[in-house]
Amino acid sequence: MGVTLEHEMWIELCENNPELVHELLFRVFGIAGPAFDDVRIESANMSDCVPTEYEADSLVLHRADGAAVLAVIVEMQRRKDERKKGSWPVYAATTWARYGCEVVVLVLAPSNTIAQWAAEPIDLGPGSRVTPLAVGPELMPLITKPADAIAMPELAVLSALAHGAGPSGRDVLVALFASLCNLDDHRARIYSDYVQAALPEAARKHLEELMAVGTYEYRSDFARKHQAEARAEYVLKILSRREITVSEEARERILACRDPELADVWFDRAFEVATVDELFD
Repeated sequence: MGVTLEHEMWIELCENNPELVHELLFRVFGIAGPAFDDVRIESANMSDCVPTEYEADSLVLHRADGAAVLAVIVEMQRRKDERKKGSWPVYAATTWARYGCEVVVLVLAPSNTIAQWAAEPIDLGPGSRVTPLAVGPELMPLITKPADAIAMPELAVLSALAHGAGPSGRDVLVALFASLCNLDDHRARIYSDYVQAALPEAARKHLEELMAVGTYEYRSDFARKHQAEARAEYVLKILSRREITVSEEARERILACRDPELADVWFDRAFEVATVDELFD
């Protein structure tokens, strides 16, 4: 099967923002994984450890203090292909041997049927099994808040592809629009063109209307309105991961922030403060 635009686009989303992979693992499967301070794309070519040419679509490596702690092999699968049942265990074993860390095979599928097939355990023999984690439209996170979409635009694209024509489609597309407004022109154009090409006619027209409304200044103001909210939510996430106690009063104050500059200051401080009160000093 030749490489398609759909295949390339899904992989580009992961490579443009490797944290998308961690977000999917957490939101869909509840997997927080080990703590990490760096996440990046590594070579997905497996042929240095096995005699035959094997290459995954993408490999996202999480590190902590320079050491590999989690490797996620990302595969975009458009149809059933039993040969993959032989490749995925090779990818997992080779990656484990190369980096010596936890390994996940994550399969992205455009249909629920393919996702269910991809998630079937692969039995290698007594005591040996590889079980890919697969995400189809049904499991894809539903992103309807502009703040969430701005914080993770690549996830907003996947949400629009999965849910843009569904019952919450209008909210999903408005959230996507907010994220596109906050991106550089090149990436915004690529993402919007791809989503519009993939959506059915009614949903595509709604997105086109959103893209056509008002001036650039209007779109920038729309994005700015939600940018501070996105930053504020990330401040709370950082404090939570650092196990900093946040009172209800402080939480409400952070979430009420609509000043992007102030939210940026809090975001930077969240990595260093010892108490939530120091955030506001």
